[in-house]
Amino acid sequence: MEELDPELYTVAWLAPLEIEAKAALYMLDKWHQGRFPMARGNDYVYQAGEICGHNVIIATFPAGEEYGTGSAGRLASQVKSFFPNLWFGFLVGIAAGLPNFSRTPPLDIRLGDVLVALPNGESAGLIAYDLGKETEHDGFQLLRSGHVLAKTDVVVRSAITSIKLRAPDDTQMFLRYYESIRLKEHANGTFVAPEQDFDKLYQVSERSQESIVRRERRQEDKRVRTWYGPIGSGEKLMKNAPKRNELRDKHKVIGLEMEAAGTINCILVGVIRGVSDYGMGIKIMSGSHTLRLWLLLMERQFYTKSNQT
Repeated sequence: MEELDPELYTVAWLAPLEIEAKAALYMLDKWHQGRFPMARGNDYVYQAGEICGHNVIIATFPAGEEYGTGSAGRLASQVKSFFPNLWFGFLVGIAAGLPNFSRTPPLDIRLGDVLVALPNGESAGLIAYDLGKETEHDGFQLLRSGHVLAKTDVVVRSAITSIKLRAPDDTQMFLRYYESIRLKEHANGTFVAPEQDFDKLYQVSERSQESIVRRERRQEDKRVRTWYGPIGSGEKLMKNAPKRNELRDKHKVIGLEMEAAGTINCILVGVIRGVSDYGMGIKIMSGSHTLRLWLLLMERQFYTKSNQT
């Protein structure tokens, strides 16, 4: 089998979960057959290919790896060391979306929507939500007001901005790619999106009472939206509803995930996430734990390809 040269690859696509890596492979213009050289201390096997003329490597967690910032940091560290000529990178995966109907205009974030990490006012683009301290009067205070993690590389933020300028039609730039692969198969089925009726949002009150949030059905051609703003990242799942809501309201956080905080200080990745759930305290009514919402994985991959076009 042909040996691939790590020095020829300039873009890193970090897809922590197997299903995310599978989606990434379908988005390659060409899959490079071959293997990178292996030696003691090289713990990861990478996939390689081309997108719009860029040589891209796809990196994912090994089978059985626990996801979180620690695992993501180890993967990113080895990617950076193994590929000496990296230009930029992306971290693509799923996240819990945080709808906020108290804002003007309201953030009507839904399953399958795309979240892109960007600063918002005084809030950082990525916020390490588990770094901070409890105070007597002001509750949990983020370390340095959340400005702990590095910023996404300038070239990536510039590309994101060029797409954001096309809002509200920015999503249309990459949804066309979805049509080309929605019937492709993965281990648990295909990437076909579920019906909108599947997406039911329940708000849980301080007394643990549930009430459904009434939302108008979106037009099918405008079913998916892209949201830009701070994304919270931490080692542990955010199970504390008041803290989660405080992050949402005080720091304008639009979603929560578990890998970016371990990645960004090593590789200045663009963080692109798709909404798979609404976090603790807000739940989805469904007949399946997996939800088959891998459409959202696809959409993040499409955003990446649009960035590189």
